[in-house]
Amino acid sequence: MTAPADSATDLAVARRVLAIEAAALGALGDALDGAFAAAVETLVAVRGRVIVSGMGKSGHVATKIAATFASTGTPAQFVHPAEASHGDLGMIGAADAALMLSNSGETRELADMIVHTRRQKIPLIGVASRPGSTLLKAADVALLLPPAEEACPMGLAPTTSTTMMLALGDALAVALMERRGFDRDQYKVFHPGGSLGQALLTVADLMHGGTEIPLVGEAAPMEDAVAAMSAKRFGCVGVVDAAGRLAGIVTDGDMRRRFGENLAGRAVGTVMTRAPKTIEASALASEALARLQAHQITSLFVVDAAGRPAGLIHIHDCLKAGLA
Repeated sequence: MTAPADSATDLAVARRVLAIEAAALGALGDALDGAFAAAVETLVAVRGRVIVSGMGKSGHVATKIAATFASTGTPAQFVHPAEASHGDLGMIGAADAALMLSNSGETRELADMIVHTRRQKIPLIGVASRPGSTLLKAADVALLLPPAEEACPMGLAPTTSTTMMLALGDALAVALMERRGFDRDQYKVFHPGGSLGQALLTVADLMHGGTEIPLVGEAAPMEDAVAAMSAKRFGCVGVVDAAGRLAGIVTDGDMRRRFGENLAGRAVGTVMTRAPKTIEASALASEALARLQAHQITSLFVVDAAGRPAGLIHIHDCLKAGLA
């Protein structure tokens, strides 16, 4: 029979569940010891992949852990334990390591995978909540989950236990990232699509370079600046000094504002706006867009450490990349 609707009761249940699981995560953090460090060492040394496995809810957590590993620089793959007994053991090679999850440590479906790792001398990391369980006794590295009540009122549905497994997987993944020096550029390689890919785009990914950059020298006549601006179609031209450094900029807006003046034959250096807004190639494209919008301009010259033009990024480049 369904209980009557009561939002206060629902909120109380939610807060109770979160409090139970938060307390369990705190206990898990306090319980970590040399076994966690040994697990990291084992995984860092893997020449192949990390095979992550579990059954039921632990299997769903294992799938997520494998995906997190794979996207953060640790090649990994989920292998379903039941399928492993019907041929998928062939997915586990001698250069791999296995990470197996089981709250009880007695999951029958893991048995063949455990035996396979022992026969093939494949490193095995076990995660379970019972210290004397089959999984933890067989494992080369045993990660013991601390005692914690399930948030389910009957104490039956895997809730707190799977939360701890998931958090432990995240802790391993982040520790491996830091050990390997996995950086933003490497992360971007594994996340080319969607909002993550957009957020990690750099100016270098979008900028126009080489012969696409509209440039003239300070001593050039304004006719050359107009020709370069028209040819490149960015609405501006960069002005470089004798050393090749960006000294200023002339925009089509400058030309309109000085419409009544006779600029023919004048040197570009006498007309340009000095110290234009610039950005570095390594900066995030989102930062370039923010600067363009803040200064109400349409283009930014990209300069190197010596102040020489390396490229140009236009606001349309940012919009086409989905950064709006």
